[in-house]
Amino acid sequence: MVILILKALLETLLMVTTSTAIGLLLGIPLAILLYITRPQGLFDSPWIYRVFGSTINAFRSIPYIILIVLLIPITRLLVGSSIGLMASIIPLSFASTLLLARVAEEAFITIPLELIETGQAFGAHIRHIIIKIVLPESLPTLIRSATTVIINLIGFSAMAGAVGGGGLGDLAIRYGYQRYDLTVLAVIVIILIVLVQGVQTYGNWWSQKLHK
Repeated sequence: MVILILKALLETLLMVTTSTAIGLLLGIPLAILLYITRPQGLFDSPWIYRVFGSTINAFRSIPYIILIVLLIPITRLLVGSSIGLMASIIPLSFASTLLLARVAEEAFITIPLELIETGQAFGAHIRHIIIKIVLPESLPTLIRSATTVIINLIGFSAMAGAVGGGGLGDLAIRYGYQRYDLTVLAVIVIILIVLVQGVQTYGNWWSQKLHK
């Protein structure tokens, strides 16, 4: 049983880390697009902001378990199956991208307008303003927000077990629910609590360190 729990833990860590990495890779550029095209932004384009913003909000409003089902055709197209570890990473990455895009945009908005105007006064290009001002200044807030997203992904990964996604959630369903093994269920709950607390503690520490 210990081996099963360790295997499930590694699967959960793989799901969360991979989906977080993909979410950052896709979500941050999307957040930058939202930030610069927002009303009175660096590249004011209301229709672009409205289309992307509304699309993100629409998908974010869908419960994750339903999102998994909706993405089954895409998941099958990409990995050849709708169940298993690799299949669970697809909807997790999709959710991660949407969540990180929105929280990153909100982090960018917290930057004092004076800093942006100073960069513009010196003739800085939009690209330089993003790289030299927006990203560095928003990093502490962005880390705190990303920490919350990662915690959500841990919960989502557990939900993926309900549809055969592997990880701790799958083990909890098979042993804790179907076989009513309360010991296994208790161990999984404790592991999830430790994971969440660890991520939250490290995220807060890193954010505070950068803020000094």
